[in-house]
Formats: sequence, structure tokens, C-alpha cells
Amino acid sequence: MKVPLHVVLARRERLAQMLREHSYLPLSEVCERLGVSEATARRDLAALEQEQAITRTRGGAISEYNRRFSSFRDRLELGAAVKQRLATAACKQIRSGQVVWLDGGTTCYALAQTLLTSAPTALTVVTNNLPAAELLADHEQIAVHLLGGQYFRRSSILAGANSLSAVQLWRFDLAFLGAEGLTHEGLWNSVVDVVALQRAILQRADAAIFCLDAAKVGHRAAEFLLPLAEIQHLLTDALPATLSAAGVKIPKKALLAA
Repeated sequence: MKVPLHVVLARRERLAQMLREHSYLPLSEVCERLGVSEATARRDLAALEQEQAITRTRGGAISEYNRRFSSFRDRLELGAAVKQRLATAACKQIRSGQVVWLDGGTTCYALAQTLLTSAPTALTVVTNNLPAAELLADHEQIAVHLLGGQYFRRSSILAGANSLSAVQLWRFDLAFLGAEGLTHEGLWNSVVDVVALQRAILQRADAAIFCLDAAKVGHRAAEFLLPLAEIQHLLTDALPATLSAAGVKIPKKALLAA
């Protein structure tokens, strides 16, 4: 039976809205959320792509948000001095022989730069941050491991189902993670696949440190990551007054000085 045009258009508008909210959705989730077959989902995605509302990927789609999102290289020089302060403080938490997770993002890249000259001996770094992996690859005292996964061009990371599978093979002594926002509710990020991977990392890490500059305090993103009570350690340059003004209450023992 032929579906009326207005029903099709309404479904596609709902799909576009879902992608705006979640940034990325795999095809299987599109089918589940809309209650349609893969063939119908593919037709809807193709139609939205022709309207330049989305970018189709292998097995899913990315919203226009990711076209507007500043690239890794664009963000690299923003707040460079603050990122270096955070990286220097983060490096002091690392001990010889540890297995360390290094998250995506430019702050963790700054940590990789710091490790080039300050790394403890016999360090193992596992990451989905492609620029950081490339930077550390030739360091004689650091064994670098990349997780598999889908390549997210704008952020220069690997994420997705294969990354979630690969992370189960690891146990981390220490994990360094980033986020795009911190409010009285907790931590936020923009891409659902990144949030899923970060939650998996937290389950595999003995200790976790979130590295956030003050500019992210009081800001939300599309995906909720973690409530305040579950933050083990927060490394930030934000002053206590800045955190307090945003309603962010972090126990003193969880705050690390930058």
C-alpha cells in the first residue's frame, strides 16, 4: 500500500530532528526509532542527503551539526595556554608502567605533546585520538594502541560499535577524558557514539580524570554523559566561584589543580 506523501514527509522531518538531537545515528537505530524497514530508512536518508540536511555514512548518518562543528585543527590553537596547563597537571598523575586511556579532543592532544618530553618509562597509551596516536608513535618508552571504529573526520577520532567491542579487551589504570559541557546536572558531550564509548571506558578504568577548561562550565551539549556524583576527578582551570555560579558542586577531594 502506498504511503501518503504527507506521512512520508512528516517521518523524514522527524528523522532530521532526531539527527539534529543526536548528531549521529546508526541505521539500525533509525529503523527502531521510526518503526520502518532498512529499505525505507535508506530512502529517507537518501532524500535528506539530497536536501543537504545530513551526511550519510557507512551504516548510518551524521547531521548537519557535524559539518558546522569546528574541526580538530581549527580548535587546536584555541585556548592553547590553558590546555597546556591542564596537560602539565594531568601528566603529573601518570606513573611508570601504567596503561592509560587518552580521549579524543585537543586537550588530550596537548597531554600527548607533554608526554613526548615528560612520559614515565614503559607507558602504554590506548586511544581513539588519531593525531595523538601519530604524535606518540615514535616515542621509545610509549607503546601506542588504537581502537578500531568508524572515523569521525571533524573530530579526528574513532568511535562506534567496533570501538565498544575493542575497549572490552583493555583494563586501564588511568583514563583521561574530555567533555563539551559541565552544568549542575553533570557532564555533556555532542555525539551519542562518543558518550557510549566514554561510558565503556569508565567501566574499564581504575581511575578517571575529566579535563575541562573553564569555558565549558555552564554549557550543555546534545548528549548527557555523567551526573556530578559519578565524576571521580575533575581537572580544570575554573575557579571555585565559576563552578559555584553554575551550580556545579564537586567534592574538594575530586578537584585537581591545574
